[in-house]
Amino acid sequence: MESPSLFSLKNKVAVVTGALGLLGKQHCFALSEAGAAVVVCDLDGNSCNDFAFSLEGDSMGTGVDITSTGSIEDLKANILNKYRKIDILVNNAAINDMFENPSAAAEFSKFENYPLELWNKSLSVNITGTFLCSQILGSQMANQGYGSIINIASTYGIVAPDQSIYRNENGSQSFYKSPAYPVTKGAVISFTRFLAAYWGKKGVRVNCLSPGGVENNQDEYFINNYSRRTPLGRMAAPSDYKGAIVFLASEASLYMTGANLIVDGGWTAW
Repeated sequence: MESPSLFSLKNKVAVVTGALGLLGKQHCFALSEAGAAVVVCDLDGNSCNDFAFSLEGDSMGTGVDITSTGSIEDLKANILNKYRKIDILVNNAAINDMFENPSAAAEFSKFENYPLELWNKSLSVNITGTFLCSQILGSQMANQGYGSIINIASTYGIVAPDQSIYRNENGSQSFYKSPAYPVTKGAVISFTRFLAAYWGKKGVRVNCLSPGGVENNQDEYFINNYSRRTPLGRMAAPSDYKGAIVFLASEASLYMTGANLIVDGGWTAW
């Protein structure tokens, strides 16, 4: 069924970073299904091309390092060469800590022991990457006089992590949610407000989407802990954010900027 005109993205060009991730792919599907040509961006260019080929319409895939100014400048040139414009930017790429040795995860993820290297890496990707993509690709929108930037934040950018949900069946802490992810996602929300105010008169809307946790083959104890902590009684399905992405990208949200759209099953309601 064709999308209602208010939500239609026909003839729009949408750029998605971190597009090969669990939610990144769903963002691409949502934008493509609404009619947009999607520029699939992630580190692996070949995989981006393959995934772009599976989407509807005239999409393209390209490898991009969002921490590199030169890489993003090349991306911009390639997009403008093919499409002549950029309508939508979804800043989705981010690092969420993973520890190679599960048995040591609890110890290394403690705030007291958290490695500076991991902290700096998260700052570089989650904050600087969002800044650079917005600066380089968003400037094209400002020059055009229109555009929609959607920054993917998190409930953990709004409220502190509940460390008890990482406690397993025997009561021991298997993992601590580290400080880098909440801090960087909080910064993304503040950056969104800054940019919305800065570019408002240029016709560029800048909003956040703050999703809750997504079920993705986690341990059963974690899924149960998270679900009990959520008013709707479950974790999100990967497809649960598709409607929000299309809403923020389309004319359905035409008078919305500087906002943080929270879609979390009620996690932050109590």
